[in-house]
Amino acid sequence: MSLELIFLGTGTSAGVPMIGCHCHVCQSDDPRDQRSRPSVLIRYPNADCESPACRSLLIDTAPELRQQAIRYNIDRLDGVLFTHAHADHLLGIDDLRRFNAVMQSPLDIYAEQRVIDRLRTMFVYIFESHKNINQSFVAQLIPQMIEPGQCINLFGANWTPLRLLHGRLPILGFRIDFAGKSIAYCTDVSGIPPETYPLLNNLDVLVIDALRYRHHPTHLTINQAIEQVQQIKPKQAYFTHIAHDVKHAELEHQLPENIQLAYDGLVV
Repeated sequence: MSLELIFLGTGTSAGVPMIGCHCHVCQSDDPRDQRSRPSVLIRYPNADCESPACRSLLIDTAPELRQQAIRYNIDRLDGVLFTHAHADHLLGIDDLRRFNAVMQSPLDIYAEQRVIDRLRTMFVYIFESHKNINQSFVAQLIPQMIEPGQCINLFGANWTPLRLLHGRLPILGFRIDFAGKSIAYCTDVSGIPPETYPLLNNLDVLVIDALRYRHHPTHLTINQAIEQVQQIKPKQAYFTHIAHDVKHAELEHQLPENIQLAYDGLVV
């Protein structure tokens, strides 16, 4: 293993199938059409050549984090990075306490200051646990502030936060470089600022938002995502954050050769 990405969830904020929907995708028996909320795990060998043998870093804590971790045998984390402060990317944060217990250590989380501030507001019982009426089992998290364009080294891999736009909301994607390989993860994106494109050069893998066929104010459409891939020119691209408008088997053969639809459980 050199640099590995596992798609834990590839769906939208409502997930697929959606509550109360009986469309042909929500009723599909193709497991690739069953999409939990978006998150990925990045793994690579421990650069220190010590235990553990590999490092595992999570991008976003989807509401299904518990199920995702069990399904894909994730029993340790070395850090969590957040793209932005929307519920479908945050609400699994409580499940991080199990990793604290298993690893017997606190966990570093990396985010922009505005996201850290939102976390502190939403999860007061975690970040101000001394105020809880009863002593309780809460996650032990150490916030680390990051900024777009400022690379950080995590266990031998270079992580570069990427400024992206989610409608009018500035969010982060991430570029990971390790052992001559490179992956960029850009979910929930509707626009890429000019200063970000140079940080997307020479990618082995680009993961990018491709919500549906119709226009959406805060996400790329399938065609817009294809245009971004053609401009960025990665060796391979994968679409994520896919709505129930898209049936995997119907779209996969219509995409350019170097573009694939991601699905929950796909390992790259």
